[in-house]
Amino acid sequence: MATFVKPDVAAFFDEATNTVTFVVKDPGSAACAIIDSVLDFDYASGRTDTGSADKVIAHVLKEGLSVEWVLETHVHADHLSAAPYIQERLGGKIGIGANITVVQDTFGKVFNEGTEFQRDGSQFDRLFRDGDTFRIGALEGRVMHTPGHTPACLTYVIGDAAFVGDTLFMPDFGTARCDFPGGSAETLFHSIQKILSLPDETRIFVGHDYKAPGRDAYAWETTVAEEKARNVHIGGGKSAAEFVEMRQARDKTLAMPRLIIPSLQVNMRAGQMPPAEEDGQTYLKVPVNKL
Repeated sequence: MATFVKPDVAAFFDEATNTVTFVVKDPGSAACAIIDSVLDFDYASGRTDTGSADKVIAHVLKEGLSVEWVLETHVHADHLSAAPYIQERLGGKIGIGANITVVQDTFGKVFNEGTEFQRDGSQFDRLFRDGDTFRIGALEGRVMHTPGHTPACLTYVIGDAAFVGDTLFMPDFGTARCDFPGGSAETLFHSIQKILSLPDETRIFVGHDYKAPGRDAYAWETTVAEEKARNVHIGGGKSAAEFVEMRQARDKTLAMPRLIIPSLQVNMRAGQMPPAEEDGQTYLKVPVNKL
């Protein structure tokens, strides 16, 4: 069965945003998917750069891989997606959760986007719902809707591996924040239970790492068993009430991500910049006192 197939996973860590991009390959063919790509962005100058994405592209080309999917686990608030750039260079369909429409509606209002901004998810090639499946060569992927951090968060279960985005982090770092619009600590608790109901040996690949206190190296791979036993926020059988109390108190102490303003405007458009204005220049808005 597909759940016992072990896909080949290559990871690319972007230290500027603490993001991990994964290239997931069917072991029986050259087919692959790219999960959570990064477009470099210097906020001070307003300049983009493709250095991080180019490393992923170079790997794909060197290994002779064929990209079938460019997947997003959610609308990231801490980095810009390079999905359109990768698609232009390598092909593949861009996929995200169907609840992207909820996120687009929320942040379309926050950024006063007007009626020209489509809020139907049509910027993406595929909108996934809970239980949907897709293929990477002969390898089957299954979609789990795991909201809480955002309404559109997905976990991609591909063979023996689960790509959880921001829902879970390494056991010594915990879980995702839930204080963005549409977030919910109670919802996140139940989403995590879905992930932890996978077989204990399931490999979990997290979307970020920040090196928990006492750990010297970045890490992004763990297992369901390790998360259940040792996750500092939810492991050891913590109750929903305990988790919600902890998560809500912790979230009150967190600053907004450094790149949240540009990231949301770009990522809700599937990685595309807002349309150019009359002078031919693209601009990103900064809503004052709104987030």
